[in-house]
Amino acid sequence: MPLSINELKSGLTVLVDGRVYSITDYQHVKPGKGAAFVRTKLRNLKNGTILEKTFRGDEKLEEAFIEERKLQYLYNSDKFYYFMDQQNFEEIRIPEGILGGNSKFLKDNLEIIAYSYGGETLNVTLPTFIELKIVNTEPGIKGDTAKAAYKSAVVETGAAIQVPLFIEQGDVIKIDTRSGEYIGRV
Repeated sequence: MPLSINELKSGLTVLVDGRVYSITDYQHVKPGKGAAFVRTKLRNLKNGTILEKTFRGDEKLEEAFIEERKLQYLYNSDKFYYFMDQQNFEEIRIPEGILGGNSKFLKDNLEIIAYSYGGETLNVTLPTFIELKIVNTEPGIKGDTAKAAYKSAVVETGAAIQVPLFIEQGDVIKIDTRSGEYIGRV
């Protein structure tokens, strides 16, 4: 269904030049002379790039209906990750490139949300916080530190993160999946 520029708003997904974008910012401009137009900032849902585009008042945009599916992580093989759809139990294969840096936090049976358009998965969202077990870290050395001291640790998924000195091997910690930072001990 075509949308006029007056119907644009933040969060709306639209097709521009055959690609799916989400509107992150928009501004209606009515100059003293000439026709009104809309300046927009669009985020490509596939690769995350930002596009600034201006639309004239008579232009129409096609709305893109994004399908949101709950998936459960099963395993990975080669450069693909396999998930099970929670609704129909269908197995879904997602290329490594779509997961990006999120793949380092995938553990068995983790539930994620996948966004797709036209049968093609555009991107995935992990839970904001995830609990993982420390499988390898060096013992912390107590001493005089002027500020919080951190050391490297490897979690059960193979990701390396920075943790405080008091964290030991076998501890379960909470991690923010957006930034990959240590939040706390569970």
